[in-house]
Amino acid sequence: MGDDSEWLKLPVDQKCEHKLWKARLSGYEEALKIFQKIKDEKSPEWSKFLGLIKKFVTDSNAVVQLKGLEAALVYVENAHVAGKTTGEVVSGVVSKVFNQPKAKAKELGIEICLMYIEIEKGEAVQEELLKGLDNKNPKIIVACVETLRKALSEFGSKIILLKPIIKVLPKLFESREKAVRDEAKLIAVEIYRWIRDALRPPLQNINSVQLKELEEEWVKLPTSAPRPTRFLRSQQELEAKLEQQQSAGGDAEGGGDDGDEVPQIDAYELLEAVEILSKLPKDFYDKIEAKKWQERKEALEAVEVLVKNPKLEAGDYADLVKALKKVVGKDTNVMLVALAAKCLTGLAVGLRKKFGQYAGHVVPTILEKFKEKKPQVVQALQEAIDAIFLTTTLQNISEDVLAVMDNKNPTIKQQTSLFIARSFRHCTASTLPKSLLKPFCAALLKHINDSAPEVRDAAFEALGTALKVVGEKAVNPFLADVDKLKLDKIKECSEKVELIHGKKAGLAADKKEFKPLPGRTAASGAAGDKDTKDISAPKPGPLKKAPAAKAGGPPKKGKPAAPGGTGNTGTKNKKGLETKEIVEPELSIEVCEEKASAVLPPTCIQLLDSSNWKERLACMEEFQKAVELMDRTEMPCQALVRMLAKKPGWKETNFQVMQMKLHIVALIAQKGNFSKTSAQIVLDGLVDKIGDVKCGNNAKEAMTAIAEACMLPWTAEQVVSMAFSQKNPKNQSETLNWLSNAIKEFGFSGLNVKAFISNVKTALAATNPAVRTAAITLLGVMYLYVGPSLRMFFEDEKPALLSQIDAEFEKMQGQSPPAPTRGISKHSTSGTDEGEDGDEPDDGSNDVVDLLPRTEISDKITSELVSKIGDKNWKIRKEGLDEVAGIINEAKFIQPNIGELPTALKGRLNDSNKILVQQTLNILQQLAVAMGPNIKQHVKNLGIPIITVLGDSKNNVRAAALATVNAWAEQTGMKEWLEGEDLSEELKKENPFLRQELLGWLAEKLPTLRSTPTDLILCVPHLYSCLEDRNGDVRKKAQDALPFFMMHLGYEKMAKATGKLKPTSKDQVLAMLEKAKANMPAKPAPLAKATSKPMGGSAPAKFQPASAPAEDSISSSAEPKPDPKKAKAPGLSSKAKSAQGKKVPSKTSLKEDEDKSGPIFIVVPNGKEQRMKDEKGLKVLKWNFTTPRDEYIEQLKTQMSSCVAKWLQDEMFHSDFQHHNKALAVMVDHLESEKEGVIGCLDLILKWLTLRFFDTNTSVLMKALEYLKLLFTLLSEEEYHLTESEASSFIPYLVVKVGEPKDVIRKDVRAILNRMCLVYPASKMFPFIMEGTKSKNSKQRAECLEELGCLVESYGMNVCQPTPGKALKEIAVHIGDRDNAVRNAALNTIVTVYNVHGDQVFKLIGNLSEKDMSMLEERIKRSAKRPSAAPIKQVEEKPQRAQNISSNANMLRKGPAEDMSSKLNQARSMSGHPEAAQMVRREFQLDLDEIENDNGTVRCEMPELVQHKLDDIFEPVLIPEPKIRAVSPHFDDMHSNTASTINFIISQVASGDINTSIQALTQLFQIESLAREASTGVLKDLMHGLITLMLDSRIEDLEEGQQVIRSVNLLVVKVLEKSDQTNILSALLVLLQDSLLATASSPKFSELVMKCLWRMVRLLPDTINSINLDRILLDIHIFMKVFPKEKLKQCKSEFPIRTLKTLLHTLCKLKGPKILDHLTMIDNKNESELEAHLCRMMKHSMDQTGSKSDKETEKGASRIDEKSSKAKVNDFLAEIFKKIGSKENTKEGLAELYEYKKKYSDADIEPFLKNSSQFFQSYVERGLRVIEMEREGKGRISTSTGISPQMEVTCVPTPTSTVSSIGNTNGEEVGPSVYLERLKILRQRCGLDNTKQDDRPPLTSLLSKPAVPTVASSTDMLHSKLSQLRESREQHQHSDLDSNQTHSSGTVTSSSSTANIDDLKKRLERIKSSRK
Repeated sequence: MGDDSEWLKLPVDQKCEHKLWKARLSGYEEALKIFQKIKDEKSPEWSKFLGLIKKFVTDSNAVVQLKGLEAALVYVENAHVAGKTTGEVVSGVVSKVFNQPKAKAKELGIEICLMYIEIEKGEAVQEELLKGLDNKNPKIIVACVETLRKALSEFGSKIILLKPIIKVLPKLFESREKAVRDEAKLIAVEIYRWIRDALRPPLQNINSVQLKELEEEWVKLPTSAPRPTRFLRSQQELEAKLEQQQSAGGDAEGGGDDGDEVPQIDAYELLEAVEILSKLPKDFYDKIEAKKWQERKEALEAVEVLVKNPKLEAGDYADLVKALKKVVGKDTNVMLVALAAKCLTGLAVGLRKKFGQYAGHVVPTILEKFKEKKPQVVQALQEAIDAIFLTTTLQNISEDVLAVMDNKNPTIKQQTSLFIARSFRHCTASTLPKSLLKPFCAALLKHINDSAPEVRDAAFEALGTALKVVGEKAVNPFLADVDKLKLDKIKECSEKVELIHGKKAGLAADKKEFKPLPGRTAASGAAGDKDTKDISAPKPGPLKKAPAAKAGGPPKKGKPAAPGGTGNTGTKNKKGLETKEIVEPELSIEVCEEKASAVLPPTCIQLLDSSNWKERLACMEEFQKAVELMDRTEMPCQALVRMLAKKPGWKETNFQVMQMKLHIVALIAQKGNFSKTSAQIVLDGLVDKIGDVKCGNNAKEAMTAIAEACMLPWTAEQVVSMAFSQKNPKNQSETLNWLSNAIKEFGFSGLNVKAFISNVKTALAATNPAVRTAAITLLGVMYLYVGPSLRMFFEDEKPALLSQIDAEFEKMQGQSPPAPTRGISKHSTSGTDEGEDGDEPDDGSNDVVDLLPRTEISDKITSELVSKIGDKNWKIRKEGLDEVAGIINEAKFIQPNIGELPTALKGRLNDSNKILVQQTLNILQQLAVAMGPNIKQHVKNLGIPIITVLGDSKNNVRAAALATVNAWAEQTGMKEWLEGEDLSEELKKENPFLRQELLGWLAEKLPTLRSTPTDLILCVPHLYSCLEDRNGDVRKKAQDALPFFMMHLGYEKMAKATGKLKPTSKDQVLAMLEKAKANMPAKPAPLAKATSKPMGGSAPAKFQPASAPAEDSISSSAEPKPDPKKAKAPGLSSKAKSAQGKKVPSKTSLKEDEDKSGPIFIVVPNGKEQRMKDEKGLKVLKWNFTTPRDEYIEQLKTQMSSCVAKWLQDEMFHSDFQHHNKALAVMVDHLESEKEGVIGCLDLILKWLTLRFFDTNTSVLMKALEYLKLLFTLLSEEEYHLTESEASSFIPYLVVKVGEPKDVIRKDVRAILNRMCLVYPASKMFPFIMEGTKSKNSKQRAECLEELGCLVESYGMNVCQPTPGKALKEIAVHIGDRDNAVRNAALNTIVTVYNVHGDQVFKLIGNLSEKDMSMLEERIKRSAKRPSAAPIKQVEEKPQRAQNISSNANMLRKGPAEDMSSKLNQARSMSGHPEAAQMVRREFQLDLDEIENDNGTVRCEMPELVQHKLDDIFEPVLIPEPKIRAVSPHFDDMHSNTASTINFIISQVASGDINTSIQALTQLFQIESLAREASTGVLKDLMHGLITLMLDSRIEDLEEGQQVIRSVNLLVVKVLEKSDQTNILSALLVLLQDSLLATASSPKFSELVMKCLWRMVRLLPDTINSINLDRILLDIHIFMKVFPKEKLKQCKSEFPIRTLKTLLHTLCKLKGPKILDHLTMIDNKNESELEAHLCRMMKHSMDQTGSKSDKETEKGASRIDEKSSKAKVNDFLAEIFKKIGSKENTKEGLAELYEYKKKYSDADIEPFLKNSSQFFQSYVERGLRVIEMEREGKGRISTSTGISPQMEVTCVPTPTSTVSSIGNTNGEEVGPSVYLERLKILRQRCGLDNTKQDDRPPLTSLLSKPAVPTVASSTDMLHSKLSQLRESREQHQHSDLDSNQTHSSGTVTSSSSTANIDDLKKRLERIKSSRK
């Protein structure tokens, strides 16, 4: 028993592991109880058992194991951490529980497995169970299968993956154990319940008996959709919802939910792919070429057997397909043709999408083989082509199909039409866009008029199907010319059609449709079966594919094919209305006369051909009136114009009559339903008159009206051909001019450029210069719309002509086509175009190229050439490739059919010789440009292999491959690339190069797409594996791409896809997904928004959002090289395409307008911050290079992709500079409207502009600089400040440009540098420019030095970084430069510094060589001699450098603050130096040298100088204490620009000199608007700092310590008064609380804080309304919570509690009972005594009269010892202060006060001053001092001088008047020191104009009466302290301190060194004697 007692004492978890079974049993039981008790699933208790659960289930003792299983089940159900144990526990259950004989154990085991599935661990459970199926013990297998079956039954097929189960089913059916087979049968039935017939193919090979049994079971199953009965934890809400629905009796929704999943399972997906290529007979390729048909048959039969596998593994089937195609096309034995077709069918069905790349090769061959009559061949071919269709899109094969439509053989035509009909059935309205439908309809319309009935019927069927798919609205425009009988037939066919997308299979319909074809029953049946087969396993993939259509190629082929009628209907925008007009029959002259006489006055018709011109004129006037009054519907246009054309018609000789006539034509065209028939009657006449001087304008107006009625494209074509068919050059030139204008008015849509170009060429060859000029002008207008590709048509013109054309194009460069103003309203009504809108733009961007005839080069791709390319010898291969390049070059534009070339080139992409690989890539690039959008069909077979090359180890090969892929993607759009599994297969390859390049490419392209094919999800698993790739670059690229994948797939899908990852990986990936979610950019907005701007020639009204879905891929399709304007308008819409199908160059106009209307910069939240973080964290390259390398450009491109519109980015990174110009033009246009975007992308914009600095093209550079000027102006208006990274990645490159040889550029760069100082501190600019002086380019050195001079001149020495000494030494080095300009610039800069800084310069520049020094001295002398006019001019030239701050409004430099700070500092730093005078503006300087040297001739009368005794100059002077005026009254106006002020303050606050800091802070708090900005936190820190400073014992050790403390004291007062009262009160309360809590805090500190609080209490009566009481009471509440009354009473001092009471008492007194409404912010009022205290107070105040509480307040707030002052004395003083306060008795009052103070020297006037304003106090002090001086005779100065502070700002023009204005009133003599002081003040004031702070304290400000008490004088006091400080310091240090290093903030003292005065005295003497 000893043992027993041992384990009983153990804790539960140890019992569970005990070796005694009893102990374990007991442990499990206890654990079970514990588990049942724990309520919180996240309790830490669970974790204790984490490692034990496996032991629970695998216990070796069966009894104990059962208990363990129970406990484990409860654990799994309730513990949050249970998921971590899934793998080990389930594998334990499988191996140790399922083999137990006890049924209970097995049940619990199954329950545990299901519970794990419920807690979202389904995949792990399923994995373990499937492993269990390999166990040798049949019991375990049965239990595993049973568990899977139950799981499937309960959770449904969404949770339990069926594919792996179905994979093992056949093996289970073959088991020897009956139990296993039975269980397999049960699970097969269960699976069938969920996926129905999709289960049949995988089980087709099991034992037939078993299959039969299964069939019987399957039949018994209910047909209703199954539904899960148990849900995952995350889905439990859904379960609850379902139950509610069922209880309500309506389970529709639930059914719907799950019904969805049934068709989602595709049998194909459940199959295993079989690899067949290796299984082909070894001699297959020989046999298939054999002469004997039997051998060929054997070879084909071998293939047939292999392709019967329902799913084939992807591989390179090109050779096999080629062999089969050859048999189909060339074999004479029809049986083999049928067999080969079957093999192709098998391949297409087995490979699905992967076969798509071969479709283009096979389709034409099969279609042409339809000429065979044998039914079995036809049937096999039909099956083959239908299967192939499903692997590709109609778009991709449309070219081939349309080409066959023109075949002469009726059977081919018939079968092709039937194939089209069957294909249409697979389409939907969105996948069959107009662009695709149009060419098909055009071709089918020919067939319905065919002589062979079967061809007609097939065409009817195809058209009927199209009608059914897209609806009448879309098809009708194409059927305008079809007569009613045929139209009915089409409609009848359409009714019979049943679409694939309908619920029923289209079989019956098929049979019906095929009936009319006698003898084709077999064929029709086969086709029907084919369809049913397709439906049985619907393939959503291919069906969704057609949006890719995008009108790439087919329309072009279809267009010319359209017969005349359809050609016209092409202009379908006028819909029904226009179709009627087009066919308006031509009326005979009699009918016209009859119709005209019905609407015109009879006289009018009679006089039409009168011989008297006046009668004809009168007749015309009547005619015009009649037309004006006519109604549109009644107007017989044709009849009227016929009347006008009647004799004399257009030969009319009188110009007045002719003008009227032409005007009437215009009226008729505008007012009536004017048809082309009518137009043809008059156009000839109009063209004839267009060159007429008098009638030309009227003719043009009429033409314009006709163009509006009949569409410009048609009118223009007629007019131009008429003009060029006659000889008159005037008519020709005027016609071209009219056309130029018309294009601008109507836009470019639909014009037949080809026709114009031939006429323009004729015109260019004309002898008449006017015609040539008109032609060139027209070309210029066309260029606006067509872009650079227009030039290609004229490359063979003479060089002289070509240069004129180029000049014209250059003029148009960067302009955007005007928005069309005409031709919109009428045509916008067309509703027919919505569907098409989306597909258009792509077409648009490429169409221009299609104006050039495309050459067929397939005949040049001979088999010899192909074999050459594949030769063993690399030289011969190279020759072959050279030939190909030659062929493509020569052809320029080619047709998509290129024969065997793709296969040959594909082979070369993995050539061992890398040079050939690169050459092949170059050819493929050429090919993309040459073929245009039609290259789409080669994406799968040629494009994907290019991507493989991205994995090459050589950098240059990868770069070439990337360029090629981009060139292709530009033509094709991204859809083709993303569809299918090809891309994911590439990403799967574990090649780090391939992965990083491909991911980089995707990251660049994805953000620009508006939507992507669903297949993108296939890449996600590989993307996740890339996130964990060994290679860091791959991981980086994968992370970059993550947000863009998420942008298209959504976070949910991406997170779901992590399910298959290992747990560790999953957590990492999910964390990355979260991060990516934050950075996920928004999808590009659909361009449809753009319609607010009218688009070129196409109605805005029509671009409805309907276009959006179809547009999906457009944004991605980058434009072809010739016109990289990007596909702009989603609404190139039908109209654009229509006219005669020559949609062409409309595109650019539309595109451009369209595009521009969307934002060009997308604001990505935190985008810029993230980029900066990346750069700091070295995740991306730092923007630092001497010349930009590709990786920088790529990096920038990638960064831009998420925040710059795709089309603009293409322009920006285009290889052609003209596109950069366009981009800049667009950026300029959008600068104002997209400020936020510009600022958000500023770093990228500046980086891109630095790249432009490296371009050689001047026009781009000029444009870039122009943009920069505007940009920085905008930024300064927005008060933006450049960040460090923006500045460092831009300024150095801008500085490089300052050395450009062209003057104009240098000027611009300097202007930009100037403007930059508005957004970036000049002191930070300085080092960048200094760096520029080290350049090798002498121009750059010189310009940089000049710029440095300007900076110093404008901003003073403070800008010199790191110190003035270092900076000047560096500048001085350049005095010895070998380049003259640099030397001069260096000298001038130092002279500038000398002018600002005086002789100090010589100290700063260090030792110079003698030569340099002499040059410098010479230059300084010269500068002093320069006449004063020069500087004035300089000021004019550079207004932005002006030193006059009041002119700041027009000053472009940095905000006033910077100016002011530097001025102050210059002023201060110069104290004590005679050179200080240099600061004075030259206009006002005394040039003593000049005056001295000038002997004699008096040029002007000098006023007599009063002679004073100057002796007392040498006695120590006692000047009234100087006070500096605080801030000029204009300070506030000038500092409305907060940013600049703050800049200035920061530069000062951060100063190392305490005085400067205090001064700066005082100034900051001077400005109320600024002071109020300070937040509580800031104020708390500030007050803490200031109070700490005041208490700092070290300050007292300084000689001026007391002054500093006083200054700080003043500053504290200022802070208290000016800050936001709520914030400061709040800050003080928090500060008090902290100081009382902190043990280390000195009691003095708390005391000062409380004094501040008292001060605040005193201010409360004035400020109570501006205070947020709720917040203050919250703070008091918190204070009282921390310090309850008891705790406060324990404090050593009673102050805290009294302070608090006083504050509350004052608040109560001021607010009354309302105060209790202000406790809203306090959550729990009971936590402190605040509420109770307030209530007590309220009660108290109700009982008492107010007087007592007043006294209380007084007592609490003011010093207690003041009570004793006697009432009498008080009254007397009060009287005196009243006098001082009144205007009249001020002086008297001051005198009395002075007397009183003298009498009672101990009298305390403090209390009276204390409550007054700061200004009043200082005024009183000042007054007393003045009186003291007067009385004691120190300085007899009147107090009533005439200058008020306001006047101080203005310059005083003449010294004489000033003297008189300060004239003394009491006639006493004033000491010379006063005059001397005044003289200095005047000099300073005149010279420095109104800088903020004069260098010397203006005496007047000290003496004059304060007329403007509003200028608060706290700073005055501060200044006075500081100036005293300064004086005392100077007496010690004398005047030789290096003023610039000591940033002293005091002001210049009045006394200067004796030597100075001496010198001045002598000079004055000399001047006087010489004047005598």
